[in-house]
Amino acid sequence: MHILTARVGEHNAVVISQKTLRSLMGCSRPTVQRALDVLSQDKWIEIRQIGESGTVNAYVINDRVAWTRNRDGLRYSLFSAAVVVSEEEQRDREELGQQEPLRKVPSLFRNEAQLPGGPGLPPPSQPFLGGMEPDLPATRRGADDDKSEV
Repeated sequence: MHILTARVGEHNAVVISQKTLRSLMGCSRPTVQRALDVLSQDKWIEIRQIGESGTVNAYVINDRVAWTRNRDGLRYSLFSAAVVVSEEEQRDREELGQQEPLRKVPSLFRNEAQLPGGPGLPPPSQPFLGGMEPDLPATRRGADDDKSEV
């Protein structure tokens, strides 16, 4: 329990493999499994399997996860967790710390709106209706013009 609670952080769950738990606890797989079984049976943790093999689980502490159902009838749970990974379980462990940085995904702050950018699409083939022509201000200044025209 100490291994899990020391890593839960600001969340109520820890995602960790049994192999990493064995390394942190310094014991065998059956010992780890028995400890997890006792914690689960005594209602200290809830164990939620991630993937089909069952060797990586989310260990939920202090609260049960909430289950919901979408339109297709699939039951799922969405919760945040601290994730603990071990260097020895990584396929690229020789390259760790030497990889190129990831590309940044732009994000918006609350109450911000996305503005269109880039060259845009060509004008529509249908002409504007009389009296309904767009009247938008220019967004760029001309090369030899100091002010924007409307």
